[in-house]
Amino acid sequence: MANGEALAHEDGRMRCPWCGTDPFYMAYHDHEWGVPERDSRALFEKLLLDGFQAGLAWITILRKRENFRRAFDGFEPEIIARYDAAKVEALMQDAGIVRNRAKIEGAVLSARGYLDLREKGISFSDLMWESVNGEPVVNRPRRLADVPAQTPASLALSKRLKGLGFKFCGPTIVYAAMQACGLVDDHLADCHCAHRA
Repeated sequence: MANGEALAHEDGRMRCPWCGTDPFYMAYHDHEWGVPERDSRALFEKLLLDGFQAGLAWITILRKRENFRRAFDGFEPEIIARYDAAKVEALMQDAGIVRNRAKIEGAVLSARGYLDLREKGISFSDLMWESVNGEPVVNRPRRLADVPAQTPASLALSKRLKGLGFKFCGPTIVYAAMQACGLVDDHLADCHCAHRA
């Protein structure tokens, strides 16, 4: 991992080094990260979770994901958009999630932005995928150092989301969501996931 290249694991597979050897993290790397997701609600969930991840390790959020799903009503925007001050306070007392008031309140505002977008006849999936012209951008970096933290596409999408009222959607957070949802495939060239069908 010192050079940021793909690592060989005990199962004989090469993987991107960021997932380490934690089986939970390796499963996420192998089966979710970089796999194209086109369901609007699932995309919304991943964007919100990446917002909650800001300043923390992704594995922290991943381990709390089921708690987040429970606490945030399955990340249904219609429900989250109606959260009131009492619900925000209840979430602030929930040790199973990241208890950050600004991020919780940001999730409510983002849900309202999601609904406003839908009222304009645009699906959240279409909005996200338009940023890559509807097709995954496949990169094959050799090392982690070759993977950008943000791109012109993530900057443009971030600006558009902010203009719609979304919160915690800076270009770095948006790029992480784009990677997680397979809008961008940044698996390293030597990673076994770079060769999946």
